[in-house]
Formats: sequence, C-alpha cells, structure tokens
Amino acid sequence: MTAGPQTMNKTTKFPSAARLVLAGLAAMSLAAPVLAGDIEKGREKAEQICAACHGKDGNTPIDPSYPKLGGQFEDYLETAMIDYQVGRRTHAIMAGQAKMLTREEIRNLAAYYSSLPSQLTVHRR
Repeated sequence: MTAGPQTMNKTTKFPSAARLVLAGLAAMSLAAPVLAGDIEKGREKAEQICAACHGKDGNTPIDPSYPKLGGQFEDYLETAMIDYQVGRRTHAIMAGQAKMLTREEIRNLAAYYSSLPSQLTVHRR
C-alpha cells in the first residue's frame, strides 16, 4: 500500500501552507499580551502590608537600608518579590511577606509601585 497525499510520516515535510500557519501561531504567541497588574488593587494591598516599612508613597522607608519602591520597573519589582517568595533572594522580613502573597497580588503591587513617581537619583562621580 502506498501513502497517499493525506498521509504524513517523519520524513514528510509540512506543506507550505501549514508552515505559514505554524509561523503565524508562533509569532502570535510571542506577541501575546503580558498579564497586567491592577494598580488600584496593588495600592490597596500596599497600604495593608507594605506601607509600614516602605512608606505610604513607597518612597519613605522607615529604615534607610530599605529600598524606595516608587517608580521602579514593574518587571524588576515582580521578579524581586517572586525571588523572595521562592528563596532566590533572602531577607527575613521580605521572605515572610512575599510568601503570603499570590502571584496576582505580586503583579498588582508591581504595577502600583511602578506607577508612582520615582525619587531615585543617579550618583555621579
């Protein structure tokens, strides 16, 4: 029995139309929107748990060694919180706080703090 045009095996190449469809799907997956955090929900959570150490505005920490969060890059903040959560970054207070948060809450907090004005400065020599 010979293979007809509908039968494909490991050595059969995809028809050009199928290659175009696969290329289109691959491109669409790369361009898929990233889940955006909810700034208002982030503000609410920040007021509940983060403001005690980082200040209500995210830029007036109670200790000079605590970072200013306002205006930081959203992806940096989200990655840092996840790293605290899973133990890639260590800090006794932050690890405990991060473990209580869901990924959605982390995303919301990152969106909120990145939406605030930055008070960070560049130190030049």
